[in-house]
Amino acid sequence: MKNKKSASAGEAAGDINISPLIDMVFILLIFFIVTTVFVKEPGVEIEKPSAVNSLDLPKNVILIAVTDQNNVFYGGKDYGLGGIRSQVRRVLAGNESYPVIIQADQNAQAGTIVRLVDECKLAKATRIYVSTLN
Repeated sequence: MKNKKSASAGEAAGDINISPLIDMVFILLIFFIVTTVFVKEPGVEIEKPSAVNSLDLPKNVILIAVTDQNNVFYGGKDYGLGGIRSQVRRVLAGNESYPVIIQADQNAQAGTIVRLVDECKLAKATRIYVSTLN
């Protein structure tokens, strides 16, 4: 029985050191926090309708919001249907491949959304999407 190693003071023979495990958990946590991507949405509160399927889009997009009062916002400013075409055209002048995402309130009139899509097409937008809750 002299061949058995004796446990050092304060340490039991069957203990497992978990401090490397805790270190790895914290490193992974920091990694996921640092690599998270946040998308800035316009400052207008809208209630989006739900959808059956969804599509992930790139970060460089043109976000247009339509409120339940049928106001059209871009970049936090109310441009209305008459002024949105020039704003979309100005942004698309830098890169015509940017998608236009219309975030419409579920209580907005469908006619307003259709007219907004037409205005975006007249501004030479080729990728127009309507955002929903999903």
